[in-house]
Amino acid sequence: MSAPEEPTNNRLKQAEKITSHPEQYKVCEACGSIVVTRAVTCPSCHGYRFDASSFRVVSQAKDLAMRAAHSVLASDLM
Repeated sequence: MSAPEEPTNNRLKQAEKITSHPEQYKVCEACGSIVVTRAVTCPSCHGYRFDASSFRVVSQAKDLAMRAAHSVLASDLM
């Protein structure tokens, strides 16, 4: 069995995936989450304003990859 991935490593891999195909994502203007383009509302904050420009998506992915996660997930509330 392999050891579980470090959260930072997982965030870097996710950022690489997003930056390689920024046209498939958009950034929530309310909370800064990155969501897929088909999302109508943000799953994190239920916001509905997004920036889908490739520059903004890539920039936000890099920012999020370099800092620690601080979002509250549904699993944190159980």
